[in-house]
Amino acid sequence: MAMTSTVELTGLRLPVDLGTYGPGDVVPDAHFLDMSLTIDASLVLVDGDSMAKVFDYDPLIREIECLASDGHYKTQEWLMSKIAMACAKYAAIEAVELKVYKTPVLDGTGTLGVQLSIDQNGLSRLRAIVG
Repeated sequence: MAMTSTVELTGLRLPVDLGTYGPGDVVPDAHFLDMSLTIDASLVLVDGDSMAKVFDYDPLIREIECLASDGHYKTQEWLMSKIAMACAKYAAIEAVELKVYKTPVLDGTGTLGVQLSIDQNGLSRLRAIVG
């Protein structure tokens, strides 16, 4: 029987200084992260209530928070790239889907963002780059 499992994070408000805006531009109130991590099902379907048996995502969340507050970012894409590199450091992560988005976009409404999906092969290539 094949099993897959994911760790889902949605709507995380990022403490980020992101974007370059001119006069008359709509400046976003907030930037958010949605993230889905595919991990081995043996880290979710466990035989006991112990942190040693599961994937501890808290260090990754803290690293993302540090990355987001690390200084000014011109683009969502660069922030997302840094988050993807952080995910690649964790061997338990088999695949990742990321979405970084801002709101509002126009007249106080809408969201706008970028998405990135990295499969197992892509993560292997990224791991070779980030070490």
